[in-house]
Amino acid sequence: MIGGVGSARGSHFIDRENHDDARIYRNPNHRTPVPVDGRRIGGRADLARNFFAKHVTPHQKRFASQGFPDKSAYRELGTLGLAGMSIPTQYGGGGGTFAHDAVLFHEQVMAGDHSLQLGVHSGIVPHYLNAYADHEHKLRWLPKLVSGEWVGAIAMTEPGTGSDLQNITTRAVRDGDDYLISGAKTFISNGRNCDLVIIAAKTDPSLGARGVSLIVAEVDDNTPGFERGRILEKVGQKGQDTTELFFDRLRVPATNLLGDREGKGFAQLMQQLLPERLICGVAATAAMERAVALTVEYTKSRNMFGQTLFDLQNTRFELAECASIARISRTFIDDCIVKYLAGQLDATTAAMAKYWLTDQQCAMYADARIQRIYAGSNEVMKDLVARSL
Repeated sequence: MIGGVGSARGSHFIDRENHDDARIYRNPNHRTPVPVDGRRIGGRADLARNFFAKHVTPHQKRFASQGFPDKSAYRELGTLGLAGMSIPTQYGGGGGTFAHDAVLFHEQVMAGDHSLQLGVHSGIVPHYLNAYADHEHKLRWLPKLVSGEWVGAIAMTEPGTGSDLQNITTRAVRDGDDYLISGAKTFISNGRNCDLVIIAAKTDPSLGARGVSLIVAEVDDNTPGFERGRILEKVGQKGQDTTELFFDRLRVPATNLLGDREGKGFAQLMQQLLPERLICGVAATAAMERAVALTVEYTKSRNMFGQTLFDLQNTRFELAECASIARISRTFIDDCIVKYLAGQLDATTAAMAKYWLTDQQCAMYADARIQRIYAGSNEVMKDLVARSL
């Protein structure tokens, strides 16, 4: 389903409704037509690859320096039909499935990009709206997100609350036909660039998790009661827009509540965790595949004492182990996507995929980090270089 290590990086997804043989998913050489604007899924992978090469990779250093990507990149993504590929066509989307979105997420990682938060913009926010907004609001919001005219965000995490969403303190108080929202959110992906944000807020603090509601706000820098805070510094993913958001009696129409009544927010968040965890799994698997592919390429081109690094037995053994982990990981995430498309993926398996695949990705990094110390630390190496200047 996701291009294999050492392959041409093709993404091989099929339409579950038209093909019941799950084995096709596991054949890295199989290409099957999937109806997305009449093109094959492989064509979408090529389109995504070209998008990152042209509109993202040349600007990555600038994105990292400023701490966020240009909004024009989202508009270009929408122009190419790559955003919202699994959103129904009546709302501007491609009418595909999660498999189509997975192609985009996979190609982004293979391009080495972490600046555009496409998982949130294309894989998460539109699906909350598609699942829980009424028809009129879908017609208003989804085409703007899919086209890239707007950038989407979802605000859950607070300064004192991470995964414990039932204890959030952001309040939404009914005031006539509106809600007045007050509170603070942090680590919000797309926070600086967002034009639409789904806010998790307490509409009834006395009810715990049953008092959480999701409310959509349309925002810009001049919206009363809305303020963007700092662009947060991170160890990695420097170009990704990660921001604080503040609400001070932000007035939002009560009709922007997702769902038919208050208090459904926590259940809605839980329902949408399956695809979100699959997005993490796809990204982790792609990162492993990319790491192996880049390392193989380097070791085969690096000559030392009359042979390449790849010719050394230990190098081949280490790469064989890494490639095996990557292949097993891809088989696992492929199977999860098959089950998800068939409506058979359970929460336990999705949690397994999220934690195990991301752990394997981090293990590769942890095992490789020691190379900075072997044969003299990199700091010593820099000092040696400096002495020759």
